[in-house]
Parts: sequence; structure tokens; C-alpha cells
Amino acid sequence: MPKGRDWVWLLLLAASGQALYNVAVVRAVSSAEPAAVAVLIGSVPLVLTIAEAIRTRRRPAPAMIVGVVLVVIGAALVQGGGRTSASGVAWSFLALACEAAFTLLAVPILDRLGPFGVSTHTCWIAALQLVFLALIADGANALPPLAANEVFAIVYLAIVLTAIAFVLWYTAVQRIGPANAGLLAGLIPVSAALTGLVPDLTTITASVLGGAALVGAGIALGLAASKPGPARGRSDRNMKHFATRESVSGVSERIQQRTQRRRRSRDGGAGSAG
Repeated sequence: MPKGRDWVWLLLLAASGQALYNVAVVRAVSSAEPAAVAVLIGSVPLVLTIAEAIRTRRRPAPAMIVGVVLVVIGAALVQGGGRTSASGVAWSFLALACEAAFTLLAVPILDRLGPFGVSTHTCWIAALQLVFLALIADGANALPPLAANEVFAIVYLAIVLTAIAFVLWYTAVQRIGPANAGLLAGLIPVSAALTGLVPDLTTITASVLGGAALVGAGIALGLAASKPGPARGRSDRNMKHFATRESVSGVSERIQQRTQRRRRSRDGGAGSAG
């Protein structure tokens, strides 16, 4: 269960990364085409890389930066462009900030609560927040009757794109870090283009193929840059083991010396008394 400051992080995460994010996306697509909105939100790998560098105070490797830029450009090519407006751009940037907060605000509590705990608590908190906002904004019309296809869509969103997707995402963030997880987010538009082939909603063009290739190259380059080489990893472990051995042997040697001095002191005292 969350304790103390955990609740503060969960409230902020639910409010920004879930509640406000969904409101921003709905508002953005109401005044801009989904593809145009997705291009802006698709730059989240770059935002996460910069934020992670600031948080850890470590400059990312140049290859990592190049990989992230390739992923962002490739995702934009896959998604294409579309009609937009000033309000659409503003809501899209807000959604981008909330998308980054969805990952970054989970980092301080992820190790203690785990992916399931963070997902569960933020979901019910965000649900209460959205119900409260809906009642203020729409009153009695906040929860209108739903048709069968709308119920199916909501159930799919709740199970697949929320419960399962959140747990998988936070598991990835916990194991490989926010920057690497954000890098893999570039696969989202590629997978969307592939699934769009089934209902004939996607047309494979040169830009889509080129964008998918850039995304793949960027992910490969970025992950290779963030992964330490095997020789260096073994060397670091050997050095730590050597340092531990040296510290233990040093303590043992000092204990032996102290014991010998005490023994000589007792022997000398006994000789003087005799």
C-alpha cells in the first residue's frame, strides 16, 4: 500500500499523466486531425531522454541522441501530417507534457509499489478525478446512456489500453529506464500503421516504409548506445570484487597486528613482574 509521500506522487501522476492527458487528447483531435496530433505527441522519446538526463545529471551518449531524433522523424513520417489549428497545437503540446509526466512521475515510486501497484492506484484516482470534472462540466449529462458498440469500445480501452498496457509500460520503465522505454514508444505509430492494413485504413507509401526504417534504425542505435559492453561490465565487476577482497584482507591484517601487539604487551608485563 502507498505510504506518506507516495500519495502525493500518485495524485500528481493520475491528474497529469491520465486525467488531464485524456482531456487534452480529446480536445486536440476535436480541432485537428489525429495524424497531426500524433506527430506532436510522438516526440515524447526526445522529451523523456532530455528529462532523464536532467534527472540523473548524466549527459546521454551522442549515439543515443541521434537514435532518438531518428525515431521521432521516422514516427512523424509514418503518421504523416494533417489539418491543425492553434488550439489543436496547444492541446497537443499539453498532451505531450502529460505523456512525459505519465512516465517521469512514476519513477520515484515504481521500485516500492511496482508496476501493478502504480497502475492500480493511479487508475482509480484518475477515474474519481474525471468523474468529478465531468459532473462539474456536464452535470447530469456527464454519463449518458451508451450503445452496445460504445460499451465494447470502452471495455477494450479499459482492459487492453489501460490495465494491460499500463502494467507493461511501467514494467519496461522499471527494467530498462525511462529513456530506453521512451525510445521504444516510436514503435507505436509503426504498429498502428500495420494494424490499419486489416480494415484498409492504412496505405503503405514510400514515406511510411521510410519512416518505419528510420524508427527501427533509431531504436537499434539508441539501445546499443545505452547498453554497456560486456568487457567493461566484467571489468567493473572484477574491480568491485578486487576492492572488496582488498578491504577485507586489510581489516584482517589490522586485527592480526593489534592482537600481536596486545600479546607482546602481556608477555612483556609478565616478564617484568617475574
